[in-house]
Amino acid sequence: MILFFGSFVVLLLIGVPISISIGASAILGCLNLGYPLMVIGQKMVSGIDSFLLIAIPLFILAGNLMNAGKITEKIFDFAKRLVGWIPGGLGHANVVASLIFAGMSGSAAADAGGLGTIEMEAMTTNGYDEDFSAAVTAASTVIGPIFPPSIPLIIYGSVASVSVSQLFMGGVVPGLLMVVALMIMVFFFALKRKYQRFPFSMRLLVKQFFASVLSIITPLIILSGFTMGLFTPTEASSVAVAYALVIALFVYRTLDWKSFKKCLLESAITSANTLFIIGTSMLFSYVLIKEGVSAQMADFILGISDNPYLILLVINILLLVLGMFMEPGAILTLMLPVLLPIVKALQIDLVHFGVVMVLNLMIGQVTPPFGVCLFIIADVSKMSLNRMYKAILPFIIPLVVVLFLCTYIPQFVTWLPNALLHA
Repeated sequence: MILFFGSFVVLLLIGVPISISIGASAILGCLNLGYPLMVIGQKMVSGIDSFLLIAIPLFILAGNLMNAGKITEKIFDFAKRLVGWIPGGLGHANVVASLIFAGMSGSAAADAGGLGTIEMEAMTTNGYDEDFSAAVTAASTVIGPIFPPSIPLIIYGSVASVSVSQLFMGGVVPGLLMVVALMIMVFFFALKRKYQRFPFSMRLLVKQFFASVLSIITPLIILSGFTMGLFTPTEASSVAVAYALVIALFVYRTLDWKSFKKCLLESAITSANTLFIIGTSMLFSYVLIKEGVSAQMADFILGISDNPYLILLVINILLLVLGMFMEPGAILTLMLPVLLPIVKALQIDLVHFGVVMVLNLMIGQVTPPFGVCLFIIADVSKMSLNRMYKAILPFIIPLVVVLFLCTYIPQFVTWLPNALLHA
């Protein structure tokens, strides 16, 4: 076990990719502990042998198609007309556009890499500080994996055997809370710095709505499908891809063959990386469980206190720290075998805990030093990472406030799934 954990830490420290670090240390652990060689392949394959996980590459492809087909531009234009009249208008449009796009891709990276480019260019061109523009763009990407659909929630549902449809519904209110919190922060920055806003025009808003309506209703199609039982999360991902293709190819006619092939290649690479992380993490988790390490860690955390509020605080801090350094998919598959027995012992609702855990990990994606979305936005904006780190810090505060509201007032998460379940 010393070799098992030691190799993992050393590989991470020398900069080996997380998927290779997890896989190599797990294989070394299996060999050193005398496990049959066939276990390595079996556990990695069984970890991703799930109909539910097919939704991951399809939602990634849907997000890439939306970006390549210029559909994200129409979303941002509509958001600008909708909330651009508020002080700091383009900052608010940035947040609202991320909410709408969240209902299509479920990926923070897709939001940052596609919509983020459009948002950054619009804000800086209209006199917004580059640091502020980058910070708002990065912070708003957190909404994507919380508001349904959500790739991390699919992974959580698969590992924890929890209804993904309920998890998706549980993410609606927290997603809206993040929008409100970020818009409040933008509002105060805008008043202080006297940022530009656009005059409100109902005529232009209606015109832009009809120009963008096919893009805007995509989240409504997906959400209504869940709530009415028309399709499963995996089927919803297929609907999202088909819908994106139809409007990009035949309605807007903004997607050509070259762009389509590029979307397929990028989606395949991203999906392969995500699923490889899940597979290697399942092997790593198997060793933890088999050697009793997961149970010992769970007992240690439960030994701190029997107060669920204190335990949730400890878990939140642990996940926030891990989220700064590791991929959400890896943390979900590695930590759930440890955390689920604790959550069940404290009788915490698994849907509530799932949304809180994913929200926690997504905040880690925009938290220095290794938040993935920070690297993407820094690359898009050509900013140094030091500037990016300083700019994002104020915007982490409203996100953490929402995290603690959802942690200690479970109804923010559980109300909608329960209401729909009993409807």
